[in-house]
Amino acid sequence: MRLALKEAFKAQEKGEVPVGAVLVDSDLRLLAKGHNQTIGRNDPTAHAEIEALRKAGRKVANYRLLSTTLYVTVEPCPMCMGAIIHARVARLVFGAHDPKWGAAGSLYDFAHDKRLNHQPEILSGVCGEDCQALMRGFFKEKRAIARRSHQWPTS
Repeated sequence: MRLALKEAFKAQEKGEVPVGAVLVDSDLRLLAKGHNQTIGRNDPTAHAEIEALRKAGRKVANYRLLSTTLYVTVEPCPMCMGAIIHARVARLVFGAHDPKWGAAGSLYDFAHDKRLNHQPEILSGVCGEDCQALMRGFFKEKRAIARRSHQWPTS
């Protein structure tokens, strides 16, 4: 999860929502890492999880990423959970819950939906305080900037 946090900081440095992801194989070898790049790439699908899954798929020459674990700083959204399930990722480990977009138990629970053809194991709250603090700090700063830009001049 510490590597995923490093990726999240990369996103933050670029002005992106600070989410990072790291995918490892069953022997804990790094397959791929990614961070949010939706703004910089003008691509709504350039989430950290998708970036990591794409890189890993190319690396192993297969879209099925069997026996892998994906570490993500924030609970994946519905799009990312769909990709995780489609790729057959065995285990998802995430830090902070996302009550507004989370699809691994907070808002939706794709991982336990028996109608789907794959149910990854879920472990949440890993480095949760660090992941949550990063997100809160980012959005606190964004709100402060927005407030300052909407204030009338005092002179």
